[in-house]
Amino acid sequence: MSARSAQAPQRVHDFAAVGVGPFNLGLAALSEPVDGLDGIFLERRESFDWHPGMMLEPAHLQVPFLADLVTLADPTSPFSFLNFLKQTGRLYRFYIRESFYPLRAEYNQYCQWVAGQLESVRFGTDVRGITHDGGVYRLAVDGPDGPEVLHARRLVLGTGTSPLVPAACDGIIDGGGLVLHNAGYLPRKSELQRQRSITIVGSGQSAAEIYYELLQEIDVHNYQLNWVTRSGRFFPLEYTKLTLEMTSPEYVDYFHTLPQEQRDGLIKSQKNLYKGINSGLIDAIYDLLYTKSLSGMVDTRLLTHSELTGASWDAAAGLHTLRLRHAETGAGYALETGAVVLATGYAYREPAFLAGVQDRIARDSNGRFAVERNYSTGVEPGEIFVQNAELHTHGFVTPDLGMAAYRNSCILREITGREIYPVERSIAFQHFGPPPQPGSPAGFPETADVSA
Repeated sequence: MSARSAQAPQRVHDFAAVGVGPFNLGLAALSEPVDGLDGIFLERRESFDWHPGMMLEPAHLQVPFLADLVTLADPTSPFSFLNFLKQTGRLYRFYIRESFYPLRAEYNQYCQWVAGQLESVRFGTDVRGITHDGGVYRLAVDGPDGPEVLHARRLVLGTGTSPLVPAACDGIIDGGGLVLHNAGYLPRKSELQRQRSITIVGSGQSAAEIYYELLQEIDVHNYQLNWVTRSGRFFPLEYTKLTLEMTSPEYVDYFHTLPQEQRDGLIKSQKNLYKGINSGLIDAIYDLLYTKSLSGMVDTRLLTHSELTGASWDAAAGLHTLRLRHAETGAGYALETGAVVLATGYAYREPAFLAGVQDRIARDSNGRFAVERNYSTGVEPGEIFVQNAELHTHGFVTPDLGMAAYRNSCILREITGREIYPVERSIAFQHFGPPPQPGSPAGFPETADVSA
């Protein structure tokens, strides 16, 4: 017998998931008890750590604890948030606290607890490239034991989003001054507070959390604090119950059937549904401003309708100059500041390791992933799935932690060919499209087939 024929057959995984954030970690947890399912989860970081630069002490999730990794798919799972609390001796403290919303640091600890129990998750493993040999995907990876090639029949892309830096900041980013995205805020907080002035750019929850934290110590460190947003106001996250029904399978069904141009327009108009500020935090900011104003006017400026058009850095003066345009009046103005925090959000960037399988990815007319209703984007059905890369096809619920278990239930159904976890089809009281008319095919079906 030759040495070649004596070798053990190459292991072929049912799927390889690349990137281990909350979404793919939830998929790993839901996959773990499924007999005969062989998935592998690859993450280049050495351990799970969710937005470490924004682990502000009082910050909490904007979704209830039921939106953990598994509960909305399998309430009996041992990987639930409540079981995490029980196993770590904190369940009664959480109960007495009487808040459905876990602290952000607490959620991170929970995810780390889950990740530590899953043998399918491999940290410290960087995917360098992917090819397809006509039958399976070949993933070239660098791991703790050196380079190797893994094989899988399907891919699940969960590399997440990356910090977005506006093009207007090209003149100051890495230019010698103190400019950072909010993703790196906490490690540099003390450095920021040594500046004469700090300006936060952005309008969402992260901008508000940083402003509130820095405002608390403004009179201790004696800096000027500015908050600049191109939005017309510091708008709250819309969180009424009928609006929350839009985070439902029916709304995803409806949104997915709309023309591409109409979907793109809707996403731009729906930012207050997923990018707003917690209303309690807005009130807390006002109350803190009011309290501090008892000793005199607070050295802070809140500037709305202000779009950043350019920026520069004066090393001699130690100041950045932000060039801004007021949207309603059209007036331009400048703002000098010692430091800049860009709370300007995140954007999906297609990972370089997909270069070798471009011919297996379906695209829309703008070159983006053409994601089917079942979250697949391969030219072959059910071969490549995406996590949090389908905002343009599935709507604003895409980054919502509360819909992650639903999406993972759908993906597992497509991979296994059976509905391991019940997939909800109709949970909303309202219709999002025209209601079906008797004897007419018009209108949107109540129970759309999400496998299409």
